[in-house]
Amino acid sequence: MPGSSRLKTKSPTLTPTHCQGRPVPVPPADQPSTAMTGRTSLEAALWLARQGYPVHPLVPQAKTPAPNCTECSRVQHAPQNCPCHSRGGWCHGFHAATTHPETIRKWWTTEPRFGTGVACGPAGLVVIDIDTHSSEIPGRERLLPGISIHEAVDLTGLCSGFDTLALLAAYRKRLNPADDTATLRVRTPSGGMHIWYRTLRSGPQFRSSSGSGTKAALAWQVDIRAASGYIVAPGTRTRAGQYQALPGARKPALLPLWLVAELTRTGHSLHTAATPPQPPMPSTRPRPALRSAGDGRRVLDKLLDEVRACGTSPAGMAFTEKLNRAAFTAGGLAQAGHLDQTECRNLLLAAATQARPHQNRRNTRIVDTGLRAGTARPIHPKERT
Repeated sequence: MPGSSRLKTKSPTLTPTHCQGRPVPVPPADQPSTAMTGRTSLEAALWLARQGYPVHPLVPQAKTPAPNCTECSRVQHAPQNCPCHSRGGWCHGFHAATTHPETIRKWWTTEPRFGTGVACGPAGLVVIDIDTHSSEIPGRERLLPGISIHEAVDLTGLCSGFDTLALLAAYRKRLNPADDTATLRVRTPSGGMHIWYRTLRSGPQFRSSSGSGTKAALAWQVDIRAASGYIVAPGTRTRAGQYQALPGARKPALLPLWLVAELTRTGHSLHTAATPPQPPMPSTRPRPALRSAGDGRRVLDKLLDEVRACGTSPAGMAFTEKLNRAAFTAGGLAQAGHLDQTECRNLLLAAATQARPHQNRRNTRIVDTGLRAGTARPIHPKERT
């Protein structure tokens, strides 16, 4: 992403290039602006459905779902139980989304100007929605939930989700998703960006969130579109402009490991405190024979040391983040056959208890959630999450 300035800091590893809310470049005229270039709205919806993405109609020239029928507007009922769906109706937005071609043809024949929404949960999508709203910048403790931004980091010029996402990537020493040409990225009419990723069907699933949310948020002005949410498909045109795919991949790439870990850490996992995940042992997934544990144990030991070090201070040490990262890594190493999962769990709980002895239930929940997420993505000692 080109940017006109940088976030200044005394640490050279935390100097992410960012956009300060500036619209991203429009693709040149000789490049296809979207995977649906030259298609009608109906053809675009059918193309998406063939990729396995359930679609539903949006109000012409808007990004909101087409309204319910008169009966559904008058009678209160659970959207997922709406009788209109069995009759081929589009009531309740993404709850009606389908890949059935005849139903899609019926909808878009009724109104050819419909835009296209994609139901993220059924499609197995996690979309990072970068906003550029004009709003008051919160305190640095709310820019990256769960991460303490050191005073040495000069936040002058920060004003949008482009900045906070770049800052998160810099902290993790990872590629900024806004620059990830290996996956589908879509410019929004407001100058923001949608970054599309897919998840493994057998892997962890995530909830939607708002960047200003208090329960789950990845970064300020960075929304997550996942389960119980939808995303506007590229090619859709609203009164504000068109959603246009940027140069690079035309399909979503697999959600990177480090983002899986970040979403788990920030409360986006569909496992909640009210419905805690079961301990992940024994795993139902086939696991290779245990290899030499030397390299894997060295990786885990380093992370366990970081967890134990949190015992020197009751707060301000990012304990939850470090424990989740260690558990996620341990789960991936165990699934790849580099460590024994039961031993990993015991080591993690011991380190957590040493650092935070008065919250055993919470420690167990963090460890089990992280391990479960990690076992869905086998990793090797040379990898980093």
